[in-house]
Amino acid sequence: MKTSLLIATACLLALLSTIGAALPYPILPPLFAAGVGNGLNHFLGLPPKLLFGLALTINPLGLLIGAALLGPLSDRYGRRPVLLCTALGAAIGHAVTAWALIIESYPLFIVARFATGLLEGNGSVARALLAERLDGALRRNALSWLNGAFYMGWLAGPLLAGFTLSWGLTAPFWVAVALLVMMAALAAVVLPREAPSTATTQWWQVARDRHAFNLLRDRELRGLFIVQLAYTCGVTAFYEFYPLWLVEVPGLNAQGIAWTTAAMCSVMILTTVVAGRFHPADPLLRARLLAFGTASVIALLAASNAWIGVLAILMFGIPHSCYNAIVPNWCAERFGAHGQGAVMGLISSTFCLANILMALAGSVLTLLDTRLILLLGAGLTAWSAWRIQSWHASMDNPANLQTSAG
Repeated sequence: MKTSLLIATACLLALLSTIGAALPYPILPPLFAAGVGNGLNHFLGLPPKLLFGLALTINPLGLLIGAALLGPLSDRYGRRPVLLCTALGAAIGHAVTAWALIIESYPLFIVARFATGLLEGNGSVARALLAERLDGALRRNALSWLNGAFYMGWLAGPLLAGFTLSWGLTAPFWVAVALLVMMAALAAVVLPREAPSTATTQWWQVARDRHAFNLLRDRELRGLFIVQLAYTCGVTAFYEFYPLWLVEVPGLNAQGIAWTTAAMCSVMILTTVVAGRFHPADPLLRARLLAFGTASVIALLAASNAWIGVLAILMFGIPHSCYNAIVPNWCAERFGAHGQGAVMGLISSTFCLANILMALAGSVLTLLDTRLILLLGAGLTAWSAWRIQSWHASMDNPANLQTSAG
């Protein structure tokens, strides 16, 4: 099988998994913050912003569980069957989400978003597929391109929502269903078949004993988890609440949010193409500077007016894309012995956990001021940049290395 075709298939799968997560971002803020009553934003008489925060939380909760389990399950059962099953399952999840919007059922919407997130946690499997089959500069570039595909999903998801809403509120989800079914068919043809595993371990035993968070027993990986969780808390605070900021400050609608997101993600994609070519001698220290840059942009958004804030949103993609061009590849090289599926699952799970934490925090803080959750995110990302240096020093300490090895 040609390497280029393998990379392209993995990137398309990553693209569609991110589209599913990003699809509701332009839809939900106007639905919950516009002041027009409906069955979704008046469930049990709760404040619409609180319901909005819970709606943002539930999909990342599914992603968290899926990312932690699907990577190790693919180590046991193979990348191909896991990717095929999750793609088709996610298509069903989008169909149920569309039906929930039609009947204005908030509980069904929550269940459907959770199930869809659970299955779209297969991004860790796509990362593991490339990490184990490629090496050297090609693996570094392929993982960077895969990151670009994830970013393109943040572009395609909001654009898909913004430009198909004229056909109806559920149209974006039906388009996502069709795309996932076609992608599953393509993956069935393209992805290499793997030799059946000789292991007798049942899936529930793999889920219990091999989930990604088991890696936290390793001292270095605990340091990675702490740094990544703090960094991604800032990133997810930005991702989840800049659409609400766009509604409240510039007064944009779903189409306006989609266009702003498209411009931001275009910057991210272009940056990713360039960032993958660099191979700094000290990647962690370079990541530290980029994390400070990301924190600065998020803080600028929180403290600015409408036009400067939109500019900050566009600038966000530059330091964040460069950061993500460095860290996953470095992790693949340093921690690959633990199993690429589990390592990439830990990275993906950390991002999902950050989504949950910041969505919960934001559902409370936005009742006071949307800028508060952005400032909290900026502070956490800045702290992660400071923490990288001490984590980096601890890994170079021979005594700590012996402790980790033991």
